[in-house]
Amino acid sequence: MAGEMTLAVRNILAVFGSAFLAACTDSAFFVANLPAVFSRVSVTRDLSYGNGPSKTLDLYIPKRVTQDPLPVIIFLYGGRWTDGKKRQYAFAANTLAQEGFIVAVPDYRKYPDVKFPVFAQDGAEAVAWVHDHIESYGGDRGQIFLSGHSAGAHIGALIAADPKYLGAHHKSRSIITAFAGLAGPYDFVPEAEDLKDMFGPPERYGEMQVPTFIDGGQPPMLLLHGQKDDTVRLYNLERLAGAINAKGGYVETRIYPKVDHIQIVGALTVFWRYKAPVKDDLVSFFRAQSMLRLSRSMD
Repeated sequence: MAGEMTLAVRNILAVFGSAFLAACTDSAFFVANLPAVFSRVSVTRDLSYGNGPSKTLDLYIPKRVTQDPLPVIIFLYGGRWTDGKKRQYAFAANTLAQEGFIVAVPDYRKYPDVKFPVFAQDGAEAVAWVHDHIESYGGDRGQIFLSGHSAGAHIGALIAADPKYLGAHHKSRSIITAFAGLAGPYDFVPEAEDLKDMFGPPERYGEMQVPTFIDGGQPPMLLLHGQKDDTVRLYNLERLAGAINAKGGYVETRIYPKVDHIQIVGALTVFWRYKAPVKDDLVSFFRAQSMLRLSRSMD
């Protein structure tokens, strides 16, 4: 009987979770983050990685079962470069932290307060801060993985591909072990008026298109996309993967059938885990890249 009641509760929560997540409202994030409230992952909030109220990050630290330093994921959330808050993505951070990663979720400045490339500059500053300070929190600065959804995937891919962002902090792209992007708009041309203002003028569009900077020296990349994504078209993945392959870089792709733009990140919640194996694909890729880097260092 208890098992039947538990299953019934889960089914009810799944229905409400799907309804709320589909709306992508504050209520949606509240529901998505409910399981994190009961997690054994500890959270250190509002660590400053730079000057200004938007330059803070939260660290999600799993219960330690070893004294060895833990690998780190930096997760950059989406929101069309205009919206989003780091606490809304506790569900993603908590899910990945339960797999044995320390997860950092930074805030960053957004349009209309700033325009491109400030978003990517802030993201790079957060990455540099993590590299400099994560050992104090039990993290391994030699295993830093970068990930993000939508606009966050775009920002993360630029940081991984264009050396100038981390170079501004006297660091190279090599501090990123690997990058994984969920539904990133890597190679689009702005059409909406606010996006034209955000990224323009047109002669500068190449600076925000990730394939511009692919040279084969960028970290290994995993590109994930939903086949039903009508918000960010699949050609973004195809063009970036094509550029990486053409330059002899390393890229893997996953295209999930019947998954849209919200569901791909929603698959990191307990409610939509069945939609796509996003968590498993991320974790497997990061662990494999970590082992490859370790094997190379021992050669």
